[in-house]
Amino acid sequence: MRILHTADWHLGRTLEGRSRLAEQEAFIDELAAIVSDRQIDLVLLAGDVYDSVNPPAAAEQLFYEALARLSDQGRRPVYVIAGNHDHPDRLAAAAPLADKLGVKLIGLPEPRVHRIDVARTGESAVLFALPYPSESRLKELLTEEADESVLRAAYSDRVRHIAQEQARHFGPDTVNLLMSHLYVMGGKETESERPIQVGGAYTVDASALSVGASYAALGHLHRPQQQTSGDCLLRYSGSPLAYSFSEAGQAKSVTIIEIKPGGEPVLEELYLSCGRPLVTWTARGGLAEVQRWLEEGKDATAWIDLEVHLQEMISLEQIHRLRQEREGLIHIRPLYPELQTEAETVLQVAKVPMDELFRRFYERQTGGAQPEAELTRLFLELLADEEEEPAAG
Repeated sequence: MRILHTADWHLGRTLEGRSRLAEQEAFIDELAAIVSDRQIDLVLLAGDVYDSVNPPAAAEQLFYEALARLSDQGRRPVYVIAGNHDHPDRLAAAAPLADKLGVKLIGLPEPRVHRIDVARTGESAVLFALPYPSESRLKELLTEEADESVLRAAYSDRVRHIAQEQARHFGPDTVNLLMSHLYVMGGKETESERPIQVGGAYTVDASALSVGASYAALGHLHRPQQQTSGDCLLRYSGSPLAYSFSEAGQAKSVTIIEIKPGGEPVLEELYLSCGRPLVTWTARGGLAEVQRWLEEGKDATAWIDLEVHLQEMISLEQIHRLRQEREGLIHIRPLYPELQTEAETVLQVAKVPMDELFRRFYERQTGGAQPEAELTRLFLELLADEEEEPAAG
């Protein structure tokens, strides 16, 4: 069977107040085309559908339209779990209607697996879907200890126990799958994920997910990446769009998995063309260099983080004019190298001992002569007396 794994859509998210809705709509168009063209049998969406627990109406509308298109009006199963950004009850509220389209919306952790029959191949899959398993959503206190290592061990053990309980339903004649939204120890983060771990406490050891599944479809980390634990391949599909400048230059993708019962998963990372790139400009030539880049149409469709080196203060009018010329300018950060050099010089001088400063001064004033030790001692004594003298008045 052929499975598509995606996650971290973050519908409704903005970039410093700029709407990303048009880019998200383009992603759904591209995803629907992929699912149709590649004859995908099952779609897995591993959490963070929305960017907040109270998403805007336009984001919810886009999500429901996406479900209808991806499921092909009920002919293709689609499974969706809540991530840490999603309100679990709100995500699952439409489940009775979604069921009619072959879409499963799973908000809270539940002790059950899903058996999925694929008509195209005649094969079946068993999926254990574990939405974001926080203590509050699990409705239990894992430990009263505040020590990070103790909490991390308790959290991993709980996730392992939950997964093992449902893995009993895995069989040799089914494609055995696990889907969750959590942070696996060792994963590479970016600045655009909202942390779900306190320090390293709410991280899960990869071995906790090694319970007999052939593939674990994960959500939370925005950079596509994978690990292997035992016989299980653990993979983050990553977000479809770059949501912070820490993701600048990252290629965004979805993952396609070809797998049969008892077989090894064969992965294909399918790169996406949607979304405006995020780029950083460093204009050492000042505003003239920025103006030239704008006239050349450099990075015409990008969101831009601009760092410009200046000799004089930039005015609000100049900043406003730049933004009028290119609406994609998100940050405009002026740097003043000369002022920075002066400040660094002052800091360097402050670290030099006073007797050395006096020696340098005496050398400059006398054309290279060195002060006598007694003269230096007298200078330091006079300086000390001056510092100790109480202020007048």
